[in-house]
Parts: sequence; structure tokens; C-alpha cells
Amino acid sequence: MNLHLTVLVAYSLALMALGLVIGRRVRGAGDFFVAGRSLGPGLIFSTMLAANIGAGSTVGATALAYTNGLSAWWWVGSAGIGSIVLAFWIGPAIRRHAAAHGLRTVGDYLEYRYNASVRSLAAVILWFGALFILAGQLWAIGSIMSTVAGTRPWAGCVIGGVVITVYFTAGGLLTSAWVNVVQLAVKLVGFALATVLASMLVGGRPGEFPLTAAPSDYWQFWRVGSPGLSTLAILVPPFIVSPGLLQKIFGARDDRAVRVGVGLNALGLLLFAIVPVLLGVIARRSFYPLASTDQALPMLLLHGVPPLIGAIGLAAVFSAEISASDAVLFMLTTSLSQDFYKRVINRAASDDELLRLARWTAVVSGGAGTALAIALGSVVNALTIFYTLVGVSLFVPIIAGLYTRRTSPSGALATMVAGICAAVAVHVVTSGLGWGVFTPAIAGLTAATGVWVISLAAASNTKSA
Repeated sequence: MNLHLTVLVAYSLALMALGLVIGRRVRGAGDFFVAGRSLGPGLIFSTMLAANIGAGSTVGATALAYTNGLSAWWWVGSAGIGSIVLAFWIGPAIRRHAAAHGLRTVGDYLEYRYNASVRSLAAVILWFGALFILAGQLWAIGSIMSTVAGTRPWAGCVIGGVVITVYFTAGGLLTSAWVNVVQLAVKLVGFALATVLASMLVGGRPGEFPLTAAPSDYWQFWRVGSPGLSTLAILVPPFIVSPGLLQKIFGARDDRAVRVGVGLNALGLLLFAIVPVLLGVIARRSFYPLASTDQALPMLLLHGVPPLIGAIGLAAVFSAEISASDAVLFMLTTSLSQDFYKRVINRAASDDELLRLARWTAVVSGGAGTALAIALGSVVNALTIFYTLVGVSLFVPIIAGLYTRRTSPSGALATMVAGICAAVAVHVVTSGLGWGVFTPAIAGLTAATGVWVISLAAASNTKSA
């Protein structure tokens, strides 16, 4: 067993052990779903940033930089911009609603604000989309293991699925929050060392690197397409209303914890966004061409830096994918158990019964995500599907619900349906490319906003009549 694989195996065992120990503190569904609403700024910061620096921010963003250059900054940078809005406007407002009315999930909020139909539609969208993002994270783990150990990617997907399922099932959000502290520390140290050393070994400024067959706009930061400015439409809305992130905020003890914790997370993302860009450029300089661009980061850490630094860097990447995966598993588990079972099948379910169901749901969801990862075989493709679905369906009803009582349940349903239909239609007609800046995500957001405005006008006319 080589050094890199030894470090990853030992690290995986340590994460599972830590999760099992902390999981012994979980006494009920409230601890599992919202950590007893006790998370302070430090834990909010670490669990949010750990969740947000995942497969898309590391393997995926490095692959984009490998192919497209500086404009790949917008993939992570857009998440940071969305997080600023979440920290200072949306997060504190929705946390107050959650604390005042005992809300545990975004589905709880949608039913409280609208009705059960809106909740049910959102739950279905969430289940479908979350499986895709979980698959993307697990595929990134498969890529790492394939590069390190020479195994097939599906084997790494299975290993990653087992690790997150074990420690998350033990304690839900409470376990994840504490495990994420360790993961975040490993990420920051690992990526800092790898980036500095890889830059020193290659030498020269990025713009001076002799790159083979680089596109003409490789060094253009303000690129209009994707990755570039149009990435804002794909990623900003989901990072404001993503159920996995909002449910972490539900666990905050007060508004200050949200503003400070999520605000620091936003700053961390804006700074971290340059890291995968540098690594992608260096990987292209050193390892062009590659059979798969998803191999750019693992190859650089395995062959572009000294073994010990590479092992630490790979542990950081592994941490990124694992922590983001547990955030998605949290989303799936709480939605299926709280939004579906508790609200539709058995409203009289006890706290202990709901906790047992949540743990079993985590096991099943982890297995389903692993299977989908093996089928899809791509990081960015899977994540783009998720972000688009969440953004076009949930952004308008959640934001409108917080700031205007005039948004009706029927209007919320109409915006969700319109957003999804428009995004899917443009995706199908253009094979996912869109028309210039009019991407499927922008089409969906435009349609959802337009239908919302029409619903408000119709409600006003009805009252006037």
C-alpha cells in the first residue's frame, strides 16, 4: 500500500470513529436534524465552509481551470457571492421563523408559509436534485482513489459512500458539524501546502506558462459564458436557498451566529476560489493532455509535488468531497423522514421512531447516491443539474415568502413549475448550452420571476374586483 493510499485509509477510519463517538450524544430527532439549535458562529462557519468546498470547488473547478483558464474562478466565487446574501439577509430572517415555529427543514418552512402541496413539490425536486449532487461528490472521490490506487472509479465511490454514511448516520447535523471542523482544518492546510509548493516547482507567473493548445480566452477572467459570468445565474441562487445550507442555519443559536459564521464562510469561498484556478493551470502545464479533466487535480497531487505534500493534499481533497457529501446526505435524509414520512405517512410518529427512520434513510440514500455516481461518471455535469434545479424551483418562493405576504400558495406552485419547465425546455432544445448568456438556469429564473409577478397582479385584480 503506497503512502497516499495509507493516509486516505487512515483518515477515513478516523472520521468514522469520530462520528460514532459524537453520535452517542444524540438523544432525539431534534439533535439529529438541527443539533438542538445550539451551533455558534465557529461551528456554523466550519460546517458551512466544509460543505461548500466540495467536489465542485476542488476536482470540478480544477478541471474547469485546466480546460478554460482564469474564468473558472467564477465557479467558487459565485458561491461566495450567494453566501454573502445568505449571511446578512436571508439567513437571519429564515432562522427566526424556524426557531419561532419549531421548523426543522425547508419543507417545514414551505408548508408553514404556503401549504402542504408546495412542500410536497419541493420535496420531490429536492430528492431528485440531491441525488445528483451526492453522485457528483462521490464520483470525485472515485477519481481520487482511481488515481492514487489504480482502482476503478466505482470502487472509490463505494468507499466514500460508506464513510459518509457511517459517521452521518451516527448523529446527523450534530455529528457533521464537529467532524466538519476536522475536515476543514485538513482542507485548508492541505490546499495551502499543495498550491504553494506546486507553484514554486513550476515557476513563473501563470500568464507566462507555455500551455499546449490553450483556447484564445484562457487568460480572460471576465468571460461571459460558462464558466464565467453566466455561472452567477447557476450558482448564486442555490447558495442562497439550498435546503442543505438553510437547514444548517436552522441549527444556529441566534442571528449573530448566522451573520458571523456564514459571513466568514463567504469570505473563505471568495479567497479559496483562486486555489483551483492555480492548480488547474499548473496541471495543464504539467500533465497535458489527460484522458479525463477530472483527473487534473489528483494527478497534480500524486505526481507534481513531493509524496508527503501530495498525501496531505489528497487528504484535503478527500475531506472536501466527504464533507460536501454529508451535507447532501443530510438534505436527503431530513426531507424523506420529516417532509415525507412525518407529514404524509405517519403524523403521529414519535421522536424515537423518527430518529430511527432518519438513520435508515441515510443508509438507503447513501447507497442510491453511490449507484448514481457510478452511472453518471462526471463531477461538473452532476452538480450543474442539481444547482439548476434548486435555483429555478426554490429561489423565488423562498425569497418571496420571506418578504411579501402577497405571494399565495398557488402563486408559489406556479413559479416552481414554470422555472423547472423553462429550464428543462432550454436544456433540451440547446443540448444544455443555451443561447449565449440565456442559459437553462437564467431561462428558469426568468420564467419563475415572470410568473410570480403575474400571480401578484392577478391577486391584486381579484381584490379590486
